[in-house]
Parts: sequence; structure tokens; C-alpha cells
Amino acid sequence: MNVLRLCSVFQPPASAIAGRGARFDPIGGMQTHTHELTLALDRLGVVQTVVTTRPPTVDREQTIGVRSRVIRLGLPVPWFRQLYSWPAAGLLPRLAADADLIHAHLGEDLAVVPLALRAARRHNLPLVLTVHTSVRHTLAVTGPRSALLATVGGALERRGAAAAAAVIALAPRLAELIRADGRTGPVYVVPSGVTSARPDSDGDEDLLAGIPRPRVVFLGRLHAQKQVDTLVRAAGQLPDTQIVLVGDGPERASLQRLAQRLGVAARVRFLGFVPHERVAGLLRGADALALPSRYEELGTALLEGMQAGLPIVASATGGVRQVIDDGRTGLLVPPGDPSVLAAALRQVLTDSTLAARLGGAARIEATRYDWTDLADQILVIYNSVLHTGGRQLRAEAVT
Repeated sequence: MNVLRLCSVFQPPASAIAGRGARFDPIGGMQTHTHELTLALDRLGVVQTVVTTRPPTVDREQTIGVRSRVIRLGLPVPWFRQLYSWPAAGLLPRLAADADLIHAHLGEDLAVVPLALRAARRHNLPLVLTVHTSVRHTLAVTGPRSALLATVGGALERRGAAAAAAVIALAPRLAELIRADGRTGPVYVVPSGVTSARPDSDGDEDLLAGIPRPRVVFLGRLHAQKQVDTLVRAAGQLPDTQIVLVGDGPERASLQRLAQRLGVAARVRFLGFVPHERVAGLLRGADALALPSRYEELGTALLEGMQAGLPIVASATGGVRQVIDDGRTGLLVPPGDPSVLAAALRQVLTDSTLAARLGGAARIEATRYDWTDLADQILVIYNSVLHTGGRQLRAEAVT
């Protein structure tokens, strides 16, 4: 089987996560998802060509796995990243000539749906659409940019969902919303996953050595969506607790100023991006994981924290509520409330019995999200659309 994969972000090599590359948001849940899925399907014998954007320091074309490749397009600068759509518009139809199907991954990129539909129509191919962040159903409108995304992106998302041979949602909640929005074809739920620690993934090294305990870790992009300012404000109510922010993004400078203003800068550590292969080792040195997002379909960081057996305190939003069973595999709090977040974190940091119970249940729950099993589910979906008249149906849908 030959799959053409389109995604606006894809996990880059370690050389691209520092310096100029850090401003490109190189590490995140969607980046990890698309990378790990590609590797898992490659192990199952699927040939894949991934078309994505190009961060600084990264070659235009790379091999991934045994039989797959990544083609990175556009300018390697963050301000014009979406210009990758211009060369992609010409390249994708040519690549589609050798593909059996197209799999597009939709986040907050307005170009993905039109690009995928154009290539699918040109060669009468079925389209599989994974919705990572629904700008139609999940995005919180907080300003002009998010309003544009919700309006224009929401319409494009609905068009893509209507035309696709199969739609994949990361959580049951989103699948139900897509069906209620008029989708008549199949909608599958296949979440993000985690991969068992690789043999070379840091052994027992404590990557947080030198930072006093207790350590509360946030793992992700420093972006308004993640509402990390709520965690920084909560730090003021957690004396002697270290807040470790693992990631980078456009909110870093404002978060540093906030920490200074609140008098907690000495206890709020900014580690920047960490290569994904080092995350498991880093989490082994944490005492709790915080996910204070304003909106979230299903954060990969959440699953990695569960796999590490950490007590987790997360916002009760989006797909998080269907992964974390409040009081059993973690604690859920309303987004945007520093006092409630601080109180929940204080619980898991001071009650070792509670922390162990939550972390143990979370580790067991994480076994349901192994990429090997999830890739098998994706392969079943691929075979389904290829053997149920998907080509003819999709040609009619996109005309």
C-alpha cells in the first residue's frame, strides 16, 4: 500500500529544536502523532510519502523508517511557514499519481483541506482526514486570528469532513460533534498514542537533576491555547515547589515577565524544547504533570505522563475528559483557575498514597494507547476505504 500523507507539522530532527528552529514550534502533539504513526505504519509495510513544512536546519527530503520519506516544503522561517502550500499545490497531484490514498492531518492550517481535496480529485483517490484540533468545534475564539480560523477554517473543516472517505477523531466527543454536524460517512475514533521506551532513551538518567523537589512539569508548546500562565500563577500558591516548563513558543517571553512580576521566577524553570526521545527520561524525574490547557482534543503529553506513571492534574476540556477519569487516573480542574489548579497539585504532592494510586492507574490505562495497536486500527481504515468503493464516492464528493 502506498499512502500520501499531508500535515502542516511533523517531528523534525534534534538539530531543529534550538536557535531559529525553536520559533518554528518544532515539537508538539501533532508533530509527535504524525511521526510515530508514520514509523508504526512503515513497520507494517506501508509505503508513505509525507509532505510537510520545513523548519530551519532540516534537509528538504529525508528517509523515515525503512520504506518511507518526508518531503519538507516552504521557507525555513516561522513567519512564512504556511507558504509551503504554494509548492505543495503543484507537488501533491504529481505524488498522488503513485498513491493508493491520501491521509491529511488537520490542525490549525487553512491550506490542508483544499490541498488534499485537489490532489484526491486529480487522481480519483479516497481521502482519509484526521482532525487533530477542530477549529469548528473546539477552538476557543480569543482574538482576530482565532476568529478567522473558526470562520474560514471551520467551513473548510466541514467541507473536508463531508468529502472524505473516512474521518478520524482523536476522542469520542469530537466524533459525535462531527456526526452531528452532518457527516454521513464513517467517523472513527483513533487517539494519539505512546511508544514503549526505546533501548537508547536515556536509561535511568534524571534529566532534572539539580532542580529541587517537588517538581511539577508542564510539557508542550508555550502557546495561549495551553494556558501556561495559569500554572505560573498557581506557583505563587505552591511554596517550595518547582515548576518546570518543557517546551517553547510565542508565550515564553510573556510568561517569564509574569513569573518575575509574581515573584516566582526562581521557581519557574524554562527548559526549552527537549528532543522527543528524551521525554521519557525527563518525566522519570518529575513528581507531577500539569496540563492547564484552555482547549485540547487529546494531548500527547498527557499520554506520556500517564505512561510514566505520574499523578496528573489537567483541565477538564475537550478529549481530556474522556482520557482522564477524575479521581482514578488523574485529577480534572476547570481551565483558567490558578487557585483550583494549585489546590489539586498540592493534593498530589503532599499525599503520597493518592499520588501512587493515580499514577499506577494512569500507567495501566496508558497501555490502551500503544502505537503498534493504533497503527493496526489505521491500517484497517485504509483497507476499508480502498475496498468499499471509496474512490468513486470521493470523486463525486469533491466535484
